[in-house]
Amino acid sequence: MKSWCTKLFMVATVMSASLGRRCIVKNDQNKNENPSIDDHPSNELFNEQFRPQIHFTPSKNWMNDPNGMVYVDGTYHLFFQYNPEANVWGNMSWGHATSTDLMHWTEHPVAITRDELGDVFSGSAVIDKYNTAGFGNDTMIAIFTSAGSAQQQSIAYSIDDGLTFTRYENNPIIKNDNDLQRDPKVFWHEESKQWIMCLAQGWKMGIEIWGSTDLKNWNKLSEFKHDLPDRPKIQWECPDLISFEYNGKKKWVLLVSVNPGGYIIGSGTMYFIGDFDGKRFTAEERNYPLWIDYGMDNYAGVTWGNTGDRRVFLGWMNNWEYADKVPNSPWRSAMTLPRELKLKELNGELILSSPVVKEIEGIAKKWNKFEGVNDSKFRIINGKTDKAYQVQLNIELNKDSIITLSNSKDEKLIIEIDAANRKLTTHRDDKTGQSEFSDKYVVKSIDAPLNTESSTLKLDVYVDQSSVEILSDDGRMSMTNLVFPSSIYDSLSVSGAKYTVKVRPIKSIHA
Repeated sequence: MKSWCTKLFMVATVMSASLGRRCIVKNDQNKNENPSIDDHPSNELFNEQFRPQIHFTPSKNWMNDPNGMVYVDGTYHLFFQYNPEANVWGNMSWGHATSTDLMHWTEHPVAITRDELGDVFSGSAVIDKYNTAGFGNDTMIAIFTSAGSAQQQSIAYSIDDGLTFTRYENNPIIKNDNDLQRDPKVFWHEESKQWIMCLAQGWKMGIEIWGSTDLKNWNKLSEFKHDLPDRPKIQWECPDLISFEYNGKKKWVLLVSVNPGGYIIGSGTMYFIGDFDGKRFTAEERNYPLWIDYGMDNYAGVTWGNTGDRRVFLGWMNNWEYADKVPNSPWRSAMTLPRELKLKELNGELILSSPVVKEIEGIAKKWNKFEGVNDSKFRIINGKTDKAYQVQLNIELNKDSIITLSNSKDEKLIIEIDAANRKLTTHRDDKTGQSEFSDKYVVKSIDAPLNTESSTLKLDVYVDQSSVEILSDDGRMSMTNLVFPSSIYDSLSVSGAKYTVKVRPIKSIHA
């Protein structure tokens, strides 16, 4: 979640004399204790300008961080920061959607709303298989930040697959007197036979690690901090401590979202690689920060729990620098395409790759190969019937190249490949589409390393109505950016090195 003071500027309706302490939106939620989605538009109306066709969006109103992500009985549960009352930040609650394939989503009534302890900020959910909390075997338990006069941690349990929750009567489970403790991410650590919670310290720039055997009584085990000289004053948020098996050994990755202080400006998600002994996370010596995404619009991402060996990640596709200004109505914000996190080796060191999940195959159509020549421009989709698509390029790295996606109004996204320096650059301004809604949205150069050792670059580009996600070398580099062209880019041109290209439309998840 974003800090009190920064969020204040996101909500024009908030007026408070104590701005440094509290920015809670007062609302009339008592008139609707369990807001429903009965008045949301039906699926056939999901064709507004800029409405994503292959990304999750709520039917209407404001959404930010993904929360409470847990997999159970063949269903992925996605809770998310949600304002059931308006299309701006405020009245923070947990929205709820479910999917059996990570592509098609069913939106449910709002799951958890604010109470006397405050708004419901970010958190996680677990399945209590062995009834450690006493609410019953296999109960779904949500752990979240209660954001009132301070940020404190609370729990609630559900016995109907997350449709409704009952708050624990002795909340908060971790008391606190400031706004520097939030976004609990909880998992079961088998080796130490306890639940582990990671909590972000906001402007204190650290992660607290807590342990519990019953999800109600918690002991602080350690803190993790790491000096980042180029980013001396940033917020740490939305942590996620994840284990991976790599070459027969267990490695741990700690995700930390930061705002401000992202890779370019505003929001971004960094990670640390190291070890966890049940009490303390120790990072390897590396040139931190490492970034899960080099674009402007992948923030607050965490992984689903209870997924076995898979590490499935989802991020909020927006940036706090302009999140309240993007031209979306009646909804605001989307999630990224789900990614499957994997450890890969690059130049002798481990990095985190994030390819799009294999479930994308279920909505992808057949590949179409194009025999283009350098500097030629050709139409790759039917922009009237194809609502989203994937481009896959294999391009030699013996010279620089320029890839251009464009539409009939000459709105374009240019992707530059610097072969010698192994770098990719895009530009986002008035040439890519709408940009006047925020000066901070305009970024002249967004650079990223190619993260490949090959002499040929494999580039996957996923294009939706208002986003472009670029992945190199099966996700070793990811760049996620919002764009707002008047119509989807439907033409491609490539100049520079030799290349091959194929394109496939992707079916709308709203069809």
